[in-house]
Amino acid sequence: MARTVVGSAVVVREKFFWPDAQLNFWTIVMLATAGTILGVFAEFMVIQNRMQQAIPWIIPYGITVGALTIAWILVMLVLIAQRRLLPGVVMLFSFILLVLFIAGIVGTALNLFAGPNISNQCNTYVNNFSSQAYGSSVETLAWLQQNNICQCWNAAFAFWIIGTVFFVWIMVMASQVNQNQYG
Repeated sequence: MARTVVGSAVVVREKFFWPDAQLNFWTIVMLATAGTILGVFAEFMVIQNRMQQAIPWIIPYGITVGALTIAWILVMLVLIAQRRLLPGVVMLFSFILLVLFIAGIVGTALNLFAGPNISNQCNTYVNNFSSQAYGSSVETLAWLQQNNICQCWNAAFAFWIIGTVFFVWIMVMASQVNQNQYG
């Protein structure tokens, strides 16, 4: 019986060594960041719906980006568990999410600081009345809710920035892993 060899393939699997402590810290901070952004904008959507107000584009955008970030981190965790997390894939998806986070910074900043903005409204109607909001009354509860909304806008803006910085960091880390600087 004659044997013929049509072709042969050599499978080479390169191992990438990710720094465990840095990757774990990045994952925890980014889960907190994405969860905060998702939660804050989901709360805003509930408030806008309850008050029968139009929903600005930044609210569903924040919910979507927060959910996409959590989904990407879960995919990363599965790939880490299988030892198949590739630096190129991390750089690609991190860059996409970086661009989305930068757009989130811009959108939130426009709402917070441009024109008739939330920051001025908070200073005028909430922060200037903090000394008067005491006791068991409807006015105190209303002030607490308004103060919560103002602080949530500030938190959302801060977490957009944190997420942006951390996506740049994971891209740098992925490029270092690709160059075998941790192995």
